[in-house]
Amino acid sequence: MNRKTLSILALAMASVAAGNALAADTGKTRDQVRAELAEAQRTGDIVIKVGNDNVKANALYCSQYPAQSVAEGKTRAQVLAELAEAQRTGDIVIKVGNDNVKANALYPNQFPTQPTTAGKTRAQVQEELADAQRTGDVYVKVGSNTMKANELNSTSFN
Repeated sequence: MNRKTLSILALAMASVAAGNALAADTGKTRDQVRAELAEAQRTGDIVIKVGNDNVKANALYCSQYPAQSVAEGKTRAQVLAELAEAQRTGDIVIKVGNDNVKANALYPNQFPTQPTTAGKTRAQVQEELADAQRTGDVYVKVGSNTMKANELNSTSFN
């Protein structure tokens, strides 16, 4: 075979693989989409065009929709305690020229050292990589999409 034939064959194989990957049923069902639409209409999470602006219906007509829950914030005492701890450990950001630098990085001898965790050995990382390659748990790029190899072709992996 010459180079041209090999190139065409490789391109055809890539197209088939990409087509199969894109044709896989990974989307939502019609019933799921309808349920999400009904929930969005009920809660007012539908966007309405008002002039040049896009506004959610529950913001525009707030009396017609149920109140949305608001996450509880921190107390003043909690914030002050966090600030004191950040000042003690040097986790305060200082502006140096155009850069933002933490105080403990700028003046490391003035703050307690941060404990470090032991990383994995080279052998452990290589073993994990070999296992991921064997099971297809590695990411591959197919066109503009990125997906796991075992999702792309499930028959080739255990």
